[in-house]
Amino acid sequence: MIRQWFSGRFWALVRKEVRQILRNKQLMILLIFPPTIQLLVYGFALNPDVHHLKLGVVDYAQTAESRSLVSAFTENQIFDAQITTFDEHTLTQQVEAGKLMAGLVIPPEFSRDIAKGETANIQVFIDGVDANTAGIASGYISQIVQQFGLQQLTPNVTPPVTTQVIFFYNPGLISSWFFVPGVMGLVITLIGSIVSAITVVKEKDTGTLEQLLMTPAEAWEILLAKVVPLFVLMMGDDVLALMIGRGIFAVPFRGSFPLFMVLSGLYMFVGIGVGIFLATVCQSQQQVVLTTFFINLPMVQLSGAIAPIETMPRFFQILSIFNPLRHYIAIVRGILLKGVGLPALWPHVIALACFAVILMAISTNRFRSQLS
Repeated sequence: MIRQWFSGRFWALVRKEVRQILRNKQLMILLIFPPTIQLLVYGFALNPDVHHLKLGVVDYAQTAESRSLVSAFTENQIFDAQITTFDEHTLTQQVEAGKLMAGLVIPPEFSRDIAKGETANIQVFIDGVDANTAGIASGYISQIVQQFGLQQLTPNVTPPVTTQVIFFYNPGLISSWFFVPGVMGLVITLIGSIVSAITVVKEKDTGTLEQLLMTPAEAWEILLAKVVPLFVLMMGDDVLALMIGRGIFAVPFRGSFPLFMVLSGLYMFVGIGVGIFLATVCQSQQQVVLTTFFINLPMVQLSGAIAPIETMPRFFQILSIFNPLRHYIAIVRGILLKGVGLPALWPHVIALACFAVILMAISTNRFRSQLS
């Protein structure tokens, strides 16, 4: 029975598709190099942390306390003191010219106020052209000043409230641990939709689709023969992305590997379903590529791969529920970073299964109607 199955017309179609894919060097490059490059670029470039911001200092006090405050700003390499001057006008000009990100002005009575136990005022101004960096820098400054104020308390005085913060799943707050799982979903979405669509459309361009109509094979056999090799290659892409995330970015893997592969395979059918649907709509490879970008870019933006969904307007948060990529990224982050299983991920799994069934059913129906 097994021997007849492997020698049947279905596996003849599968072998034909495998040979066709292996002969297509451009397709093999598309399957290997873009995932690798995108993971490396996004993993290193998408980093919300800021370091070595250029800081200018005007220290009118010139005391041990004022120098200690400047050291508090620079000791963690968040700020680099570039200019120390006694002229606020010069400091302002440097910020206007873009040579400084922030300026710190320490008044002459700074140390005297601290010695009296009074509130010591300092002035900080930040270049707000880059709103994201300015907001992060402002948060850092508030923490630094608060910590410095606690250090100036006398030994017999304890702060009224102390805070102990514990970060779960990412104790070091490494940004790549957030971005790399998201990029894994992004890469699979782009590769799956584009490659599957191009593979089917190419049959139209070369005229081999008409030859397939002459073969004694059912429509589902022809379609499945195209899906199986793509599915295997995309699973290889998924493993490659996982190896890059683990080997280069040290992203942890705390969950079940079989569960990760099964759910990744489920999402592969979503990407392939999108690609085959587009192939039945588009007439050329160029049209397919343009259309996939029109669909994939909104999916990426509303998935939480780059920006957290919680920061989006309420309307787009609700709209993202209908985005399969959002659910897959939640699954990947849950398995890799949190080590959770199906009891915690079942809503996303059900949503992903619904998307896979609906998209594959629609694309299969359209492909069958075109063959007939």
